[in-house]
Amino acid sequence: MHLVWIILIGFVAGSIAKLITPGTGPRGFWLTAAVGVAGSIAATYFGQWMGFYGPDQPAGFVGGVVAAAILLVAYHTFRKA
Repeated sequence: MHLVWIILIGFVAGSIAKLITPGTGPRGFWLTAAVGVAGSIAATYFGQWMGFYGPDQPAGFVGGVVAAAILLVAYHTFRKA
């Protein structure tokens, strides 16, 4: 059941990131969820590296959305190149 929550929260985070990022990103439920989950994972490791979070603390929802938006901007940048 934990995996289902990760996917659903990742989908919500990816959807919000797609709304605030200009351009069209990857489409579909699974790709949107993957972007959200990847953003949350990236935010967690970056936040731990910077000292924002402790070793066992995950990033918050807002951090996941921001990191997913950054991943989408990077996707758009490399997609056009």
